[in-house]
Amino acid sequence: MAKMNFGGVIEEVMTREEFPLEKAREILKDETIAVIGYGVQGPGQACNLRDNGFNVIVGQRQGKTFEKAINDGWVPGETLFSIEEAADKASIVMWLLSDAAVMSVWPTLQKYLTPGKALYFSHGFAITWSDRTGCVPSKDIDVIMVAPKGSGTSLRTMFLEGRGLNSSYAVYNDATGKALDRTLALGIGIGSGYLFETTFQREATSDLTGERGSLMGAIQGLLLAQYEVLRENGHTPSEAFNETVEELTQSLMPLFAQKGMDWMYANCSTTAQRGALDWMGPFHDACKPVVEKLYASVKCGNEAQISIDANSKPDYRVGLEKELAALRESEMWRTAETVRQLRPENN
Repeated sequence: MAKMNFGGVIEEVMTREEFPLEKAREILKDETIAVIGYGVQGPGQACNLRDNGFNVIVGQRQGKTFEKAINDGWVPGETLFSIEEAADKASIVMWLLSDAAVMSVWPTLQKYLTPGKALYFSHGFAITWSDRTGCVPSKDIDVIMVAPKGSGTSLRTMFLEGRGLNSSYAVYNDATGKALDRTLALGIGIGSGYLFETTFQREATSDLTGERGSLMGAIQGLLLAQYEVLRENGHTPSEAFNETVEELTQSLMPLFAQKGMDWMYANCSTTAQRGALDWMGPFHDACKPVVEKLYASVKCGNEAQISIDANSKPDYRVGLEKELAALRESEMWRTAETVRQLRPENN
């Protein structure tokens, strides 16, 4: 483990220097890894493991996603099976299903989790709220997690670019004495940049908070609020969108992603610097109570229950598409379509 200083706090992280790919291959050389589910995380993790030289198979129900797996090079009867067959053949079962699917499939698949196997998750949801999900593994298997800090699409894209997406990891149950080695080897195998330790509970609460907060929910709310105020005060859609979204994503985000917010401020006009420094406080003060309320809702299990209830409805997908369509058809994101077309790389 490498000791790193994170803002004055020392943490231990695992990098590819301390845990090279060759070591990961050696640890898992006799293992058969089954990726169950080929939706969001499945393709990235499965393809990265395969490309890194591990023995990987995929378990997926028949349908469009099954055909996607075939198009990605998985061969029916050889490396692509039903979820039951794949779980039966594997010594490490990677459950990369949605949280709702984990709940529905658990009664079927748990009989294939025989002593000595490893059950792998990329999210702490099912275990953290097991009283609600019903997902209670037996004590005679390893229960482990590697949670990439991004989408499966990003994991795959960055892997193909020679980069890595950072991941957290955790061991919930070590039945074999080799759970940690299995976990770290899988983390390196899927293409993680570096790995930092967590628990299933901490991962689940931080992940749900982040998704509802700055990563997805809050950012859409903030962008829409600013766009609406500009439009209500006579600014055109193009001007409002460029000042709200386009400049943020295309110009400023790469700057503070590269070297920090202070560096981004330093590379903007003095007028922008002054305004940012003056207004970051009021935005912080307005937002923190909302984030505190959000975190409390996550920690007590309320957000998990909302997700379980919503995802369990038979018409959930229909309702979801309506909500996403409303976003897609809003003026701000219809404006985005035109702005994207006008980017230099598209002309």
